[in-house]
Amino acid sequence: MLTQPHTSPAYLKKSIFIFLILAGCWFIGQSLYIHAKAILAQQLLERAWVMTKSGKTTPRPWPWADTWPVARLQVPALKVDLIVLAGDSGRTLAFGPGHHFGSSTPGEAGHSIISAHRDTHFNFLQYLKKGDAIIVETASSLSRFKVETTQIVDRDRAAFPFDDINAYLHLVTCYPFDAIISGGPERYVVSAIKADNTQYISDTVQHSPVSTLSLRSSTLAIKTPESSLNTRLTGTFINKKSDRVLF
Repeated sequence: MLTQPHTSPAYLKKSIFIFLILAGCWFIGQSLYIHAKAILAQQLLERAWVMTKSGKTTPRPWPWADTWPVARLQVPALKVDLIVLAGDSGRTLAFGPGHHFGSSTPGEAGHSIISAHRDTHFNFLQYLKKGDAIIVETASSLSRFKVETTQIVDRDRAAFPFDDINAYLHLVTCYPFDAIISGGPERYVVSAIKADNTQYISDTVQHSPVSTLSLRSSTLAIKTPESSLNTRLTGTFINKKSDRVLF
């Protein structure tokens, strides 16, 4: 006598229930792994940051790392203390916030851009408000910024006025914060301006001119004034003659 396949409603419900339980466990495991990696990475980066402060150039936090600490970012009101890495590739952002190559060094004239993931290091951005203090330390300076705006923007359309006199800091992450799937078109941007009470440790200031910025993924692509008139950067056409800085 042939055995009938298990197709009863009760069996199907049980199978679906088991599948959902296993899928939930997998997602929880992935989330815990990501958070654990982020926490461990910051501990290793702390050691490398100490070497940076002591004068060592590009100290790698682990032997195979292709990035290194360039700054320390603190938000006293939220008890945030993070080491910022050089570059903002997906591989770098898995371990900490990344400073975009080509943007100004934090504290120097122009626009400095730091990005990170919404579900780990930059989850706190949603709690920042106008007037909050952000402190950024580099190997040569200690700068205090004041939050000016928080906004939700489209990565291809948003813009802010170009300014190479004042020092701005832009913290960027994906939006919404509770999105199931990352990489959508919206970005959450916290923009801050450098306050007056800034202490320079070094008189050497390397200015990084920026004419246009284009935001894709959670990072910014930058074109300096010496670049060609129209260049396609990460999927967005930009014009260096514009008086606006495009996300």
